[in-house]
Formats: sequence, structure tokens, C-alpha cells
Amino acid sequence: MTEQKKMAETAYLALDEKKGEDIKIIEISEISVMADYFVISNGNNITQVQAMVENVQEKMHQAGFALKRTEGNRSSTWVLLDYGDVVVHIFDREDRLFYDLERIWSDGKQITVEDLQLR
Repeated sequence: MTEQKKMAETAYLALDEKKGEDIKIIEISEISVMADYFVISNGNNITQVQAMVENVQEKMHQAGFALKRTEGNRSSTWVLLDYGDVVVHIFDREDRLFYDLERIWSDGKQITVEDLQLR
């Protein structure tokens, strides 16, 4: 498993651990130089969004992956965590529906966490 895949898997599992809803992994390496993967999820409220953010940061740090940049803060309804090759987007439900990143990045390939483990 490549480092990028391990990063995406770690982020996915951290979101899942905090009951992130509808977690999606989009492989964008063939359509963008920005990153290799987007990991997208949402929570039900600001408290859950913040818990998801903190868990992703903790698990990624424990795995040795350095956070390069964060957009959003403790009261944000959309937080972006940039790990270089993997970008994690954590929304509240309403903002996720409004921004609809899955549609915007529909040229990317939606994959599962199992796909990451098999490749």
C-alpha cells in the first residue's frame, strides 16, 4: 500500500470511528495535481464535526502524517484538512449538500476503503 493510500485509509477510519456519515473517497490523481485523494464526510452538528476533525488530526499524527494546512475553525460547518496528497473535507450535513463536492469532482473516481487496501 502506498503512503497516499495509507493516508486516505487512516482518514477514512478516523471519520468512521466518530460516526461520520456517508464517507466518500474520491481518487483525483488523474485529473488534478492538487492531491491524489479527497476524503469527504459530514456530521450532524458542529460538535460532531469538531470531534471528527480532532480524531482525524490525532490518528493522522499518530500514523506520522503531517498536517500542512487547515481551513476552518472550531465553529466552522466545513473544515478542510490538507495533508498534501490527501485532502479531508468535513462538513455539517447542510453545507455538504450545498457545496456538493462529489458532483464538482465527478470526473474523479469514487473508491471504497477496501479498494485502497487491495491496490
